[in-house]
Amino acid sequence: MSRIGLLPIDLPKDVVVTIGENNEVKVKGPKGQISQLVNQDIKVEVKDNQIVLSRPSDAINHKSMHGLYRSLINNMVIGVSEGFTLEQELVGVGYRAEAKGQVLELSLGYSHDIHFLLPEEVKVETKQERRSNPIITLRSVDKQLIGEVAAKIRSLRPPEPYKGKGIKFVGEVLRRKAGKSASV
Repeated sequence: MSRIGLLPIDLPKDVVVTIGENNEVKVKGPKGQISQLVNQDIKVEVKDNQIVLSRPSDAINHKSMHGLYRSLINNMVIGVSEGFTLEQELVGVGYRAEAKGQVLELSLGYSHDIHFLLPEEVKVETKQERRSNPIITLRSVDKQLIGEVAAKIRSLRPPEPYKGKGIKFVGEVLRRKAGKSASV
């Protein structure tokens, strides 16, 4: 049973929701605007400053879509009102990150620098202080997009289990391995 789908979504005072043709939900707020197509089987209504989703039956596919679309619309409301932030840390000697507009320039120990072009919806900042690892901060109103961009950046140099070098999320705990010297 989808318990998530049954919960109503409270709308902040600055957020406006419109349900258009083909069941397209548009959410507009102070940080921006996002739209999402919702399956025709799921009914979306705005009642008393809340968004309520309902399904036609208790079939498995209707239950799963009910919870999915409720979560997607909730993330849209949070995104346009507060926004989403992800921070990544570059762990390794000589690893650097520099933001030049929508281009992220990374030096990750390869023989060349990597120039990563970011979508217009994602804003990037880099912070590099002496004696600490460089930090990349990504901001966006779209949770799906910011997660996808962060995963692509991480895939350029994933953290390795022996020394922990690579690109990791701030606060992420890596499983470490002992290495050769532990087998004595």
